[in-house]
Amino acid sequence: MPKPKPDTTALPCHIAIIMDGNGRWAKQRGKPRLMGHRAGVESVQDIVRAVRELGIGVLTLYAFSTENWKRPPLEVQALMGLLKTFLESELSTMVHNDVSLRCLGQTDRIPPEVRAVMERVTRETASNSGLILNLALSYGGRSEITQAVQAIARKCADGVLSPEAIDQAVIEQHLYTAGLPDPDLLIRTGGETRLSNFLLWQASYAELYFTEILWPDFRKQDLLTAILEFQQRQRRFGKTGEQAEQTPEHCS
Repeated sequence: MPKPKPDTTALPCHIAIIMDGNGRWAKQRGKPRLMGHRAGVESVQDIVRAVRELGIGVLTLYAFSTENWKRPPLEVQALMGLLKTFLESELSTMVHNDVSLRCLGQTDRIPPEVRAVMERVTRETASNSGLILNLALSYGGRSEITQAVQAIARKCADGVLSPEAIDQAVIEQHLYTAGLPDPDLLIRTGGETRLSNFLLWQASYAELYFTEILWPDFRKQDLLTAILEFQQRQRRFGKTGEQAEQTPEHCS
């Protein structure tokens, strides 16, 4: 019996994913943690391809958090090397598939040789319009909000902005995701049920989907399952159920 497919007229505009479980995947197989991260790259490739095929506009992947810098130096070094290799190998695919890469986070902390590749890929895919792929690198939701507040405070101190003019739109303009829609669906793999400092402002009304599947095993069909569940939920945004039925919100 064929598996049901999502309604293509009610897809999320923006999907965000916490890619969790690489280390546990490797441990279950008696392999080094790095093998789990390498296996996870295949899931990234598959999910990016699936999202592009579905016509979803924005995909944000939590690749490396500000807290991940606390990991053993050899693992961090290996992860940075894996990131560099991934970006170099995927550039032509991104250009061919009309994918625009953006990197969110404290990118100044990324090693210079990796950052140079990241900036080149970002630059060479900037004009693509099929899919915006955000890689959250050295990213933390609290630090993002803190930096936004600092930038706004400087404008107030310089007389460019008055405190009374600060509203949600102003704050959003100072976040890494300025100009992008908030995530509609936030997926976390690996069985944990927390946000882990990811998109704390942007995910305030996201539908949360948690799965036990470890990231290296997460594939297109698992993504479709998450989207199907998303489509079965009623997003009210503070309205009553009846009001939400009368004015459902979909991507434009």
